[in-house]
Order: sequence, then C-alpha cells, then structure tokens
Amino acid sequence: MPKSPGPTQSLRQRLLATAFSEVYRRSFQSASLNEIVAEAKTTKGALFHHFDGKQALGYAIVDELLAPILNERWLAPLADTDDPITALQKSFRRHIADDTSSGNWVYGCPMNNLAQEMSPLDEGFRTRFDAMYDRWRQTVSSALERGQRARTVRKDVDVTSAATLVVVAQIGIWATGKHSRNAQLMIDAGEALCASLETLRAGRSTRKPRTSTNSRRSSR
Repeated sequence: MPKSPGPTQSLRQRLLATAFSEVYRRSFQSASLNEIVAEAKTTKGALFHHFDGKQALGYAIVDELLAPILNERWLAPLADTDDPITALQKSFRRHIADDTSSGNWVYGCPMNNLAQEMSPLDEGFRTRFDAMYDRWRQTVSSALERGQRARTVRKDVDVTSAATLVVVAQIGIWATGKHSRNAQLMIDAGEALCASLETLRAGRSTRKPRTSTNSRRSSR
C-alpha cells in the first residue's frame, strides 16, 4: 500500500496518497474532495492546480499508485523465475498474511474495489483496469510457459486458463475477507488456491485411477 502522507512528499504526492486512503476506505463516489484537501493540509485551489478535477485525481490514483502496487505485489515476483508455481504461492501467502496482520483485509483489494465500482460507470477507468488485468494475466501466462520450458510446470497445462484462474482467485480471496470479516476464511481460501496451483507442477499426474475388470464386474 502507498505510504501515509509525509512531510518530505511533494504536495501532489501528498494529495494522491491522501486521496488513495479516502477512496480505499470510502469508495471513489463517496470520497470527499473537502476531506482530502483538509487531510492533506492544503486547499481546493491547490488540488485543482495539480488535477483537473475528481475524475483526473482518480485516474492518477490508478496510473501512479495502483499500477505500481500491481507490479510490486504480483508481477515482479514472476519476472525471471523458472518456478512460477512456487513464486505465486509465496506471493499469495505473503500478502494474505501481511494484509490480515495490518487490518487492510477488511477493506478488500483497492484495485478490485475501484475497478468494480467505476468500470461500469466511466470508460476512462474501465480501459485502465482492463489493460492492468490483461497485463496481469499475460504475465502469469508467460511465467507458466517459462515454467513448462524449465520442466517445473506440466506440459499439458493450459497456461491461459490457469492465468485467468489466478487473477480471478485473487479477486475472490480479498472479496471473501472484505465481506466476511473473517481472516481465517481468507487464509483458507488462499491455501485452497495454493493447493490448486500445486496440481500444475510437473510430475503431478492428472490421470484418474483405472478401474479393474474385477471391480467393474463386481459392481454389476
């Protein structure tokens, strides 16, 4: 998550960080520019000097704060690894543990929250989030392909479908924490995903056990 506004930040950075916090906790439509400028210890005139309005401020949150969070949390750990399954499992376990410890889990995922709220209402938000989710899926898919070449991922895995599952699962896990207010349920959901990812590892058989002739006859 972005750091809280500090004295060394520029006014623009302070406004962005303050706006992010307000939007994360209250939603974009409920966020108040008056409260943002008050918390940032500035004026609306200063805000409008840096941003044309609330919409532009929201776009800047996506481009300058949420996109780097996506990269740091979920994309960068997959950049060069030949074992993407382990990298994904570590990322999910780490961030679930961090968020349930910090208390952020009760607000859900800031990227998912804003995407679900604003994508149906504003094309600028929708296209930004569509590109981010597409990049996420492509990064996971490419990492799984690299794992197949390194023989850490099964050759028969459909990497596109698996990548879609990973992204959808992240949305569901953080949404589970948000709506349930049950940290253990969120942890369990993460472990279920990690177990599912383990089935993609090379050396894991997906063939169903064959039923013997005698067994088939005895069941008749």
